[in-house]
Amino acid sequence: MHNSIDHPVTADTKKSWQVPDTLIIIFMVGILATILTYLIPAGSFSQQTVSFIADGVEKTRTVIDPASFKYAIDANGDKIYNTVGLFSAGGGIGLMNFMFEGLVSGSKWGSAVGVIMFMLVIGGAFGVVMRTGAIDAGILALIHKTKGNDFLFIPALFVLFSLGGAVFGMGEEAIAFAIIIAPLMLRLGYDGITTVMVTYVATQVGFASSWMNPFSVAIAQGIAGIPVLSGMELRLPMWVGFTLMGVIFTMRYAAKIKRNPELSYSFKTDQFLRKKTADIQQSEWHFGYTLVIATVAITTGWVVWGVVVHAWYIPEIASQFFTMGFVAGIIGVIFKLNNMTLNDIATSFKEGAGVMLAPALLVGCAKGVLLILGDGSADEPSVLNSILNSAGGAISGIPDVAAVWIMYLFQSIFNFFVTSGSGQAALTMPLLAPLGDIAGISRQVTVLAFQLGDGFTNIVVPTSASLMGTLGVCRIDWGDWIRFSWRFMLLLFVTSSVIVICAHLAGFN
Repeated sequence: MHNSIDHPVTADTKKSWQVPDTLIIIFMVGILATILTYLIPAGSFSQQTVSFIADGVEKTRTVIDPASFKYAIDANGDKIYNTVGLFSAGGGIGLMNFMFEGLVSGSKWGSAVGVIMFMLVIGGAFGVVMRTGAIDAGILALIHKTKGNDFLFIPALFVLFSLGGAVFGMGEEAIAFAIIIAPLMLRLGYDGITTVMVTYVATQVGFASSWMNPFSVAIAQGIAGIPVLSGMELRLPMWVGFTLMGVIFTMRYAAKIKRNPELSYSFKTDQFLRKKTADIQQSEWHFGYTLVIATVAITTGWVVWGVVVHAWYIPEIASQFFTMGFVAGIIGVIFKLNNMTLNDIATSFKEGAGVMLAPALLVGCAKGVLLILGDGSADEPSVLNSILNSAGGAISGIPDVAAVWIMYLFQSIFNFFVTSGSGQAALTMPLLAPLGDIAGISRQVTVLAFQLGDGFTNIVVPTSASLMGTLGVCRIDWGDWIRFSWRFMLLLFVTSSVIVICAHLAGFN
């Protein structure tokens, strides 16, 4: 995801160590996952269906039976290891073909192929919108009208995206908004990392600390057998606190970058967009710009309505944004915005989709790593199921305060393998909820440990398609992102640990 930028080569730069490219890091993780298949025998769970009430409607969810775990054994009674070799034919998984298998896995409803196509379509659609020049003109006009108050953009955007994450599990949608917000942040004197903070990171802060997230809290509470959306008296203030923490952290960083842009962790990779935005001059406002911006605003509201009211997901959202790009392109041609032609619509769509190619490859590779370990299928023998069962056994034999913290830690680590909130809830909650009962931990606290562990690590794990997509459109390498974000993650981790332990000691139920 690095841009090709020429820099003078000196003796110091030759000797200095560089963080490996994200693709190299994921391949190394793939090697580690392959080694684990030779060390850990494969196991599986039986599955069962549970029912719960959400929004007055009875819903069902297929989850694991925690007492049903068994290792796969051969005819001689020996444990089976699902070892992964270099290659595998017939659609199997191997170290040298895990990228291809990851790229083509899944369906249009999710990772990897659905998310990859979602990213390409959104990138193309916003490429058309950007080609009209309406967004650039709008940004310049907005900066001119809000001169002196531009610092308010950061808290306003962070709170808005955090609310989206809390209310309807916003995540993938942040990729689209980052495309628009990145030029604004650079024009204001900030950087690409600030863009990621006020968009994607804000959604995950809201997602993790939510009182009503339908893809995390609601499902986990239903599986745990406690009233759905209960515990609001703790979770609502928690969301306010974490959101405020994110706003302050982001504003302090942004102020530092505005004083000295060279302190930015994305200074080099920002140069492409920085040069592009610097070349844009204030021009006379055109009625066509108003129509394009109105199209973007109406589409955004329409998508939010569809997600909240009709549970739209990847196919529906991608289709709405594609329509937005098509309409914006037609407006650009009719009003001759930036001298746009019909061929320019096609060209800008391809260029916009091309920007998403690098993060799309990373999404496929990350999915390939999960396929090596078993892909999270509970009823198929896999290394992942054995890890899950061993973690559950370890938690059951320690004191309650330590157990509740280990639950949170385990959920944080397990999220690397299963980044879907609902998927992680279905795999872990049936196992950890009864173990919590034995250890004297209320199921409300068990859900709290799940949501905080599942949500916050989405900010850093390279297996998160939404993170890699947002970093991709902002042209930030994952290694540079980690160099910046580890302090914020440490702050979130320590605070979450204190909250989980205090909630247990206070009898949160």
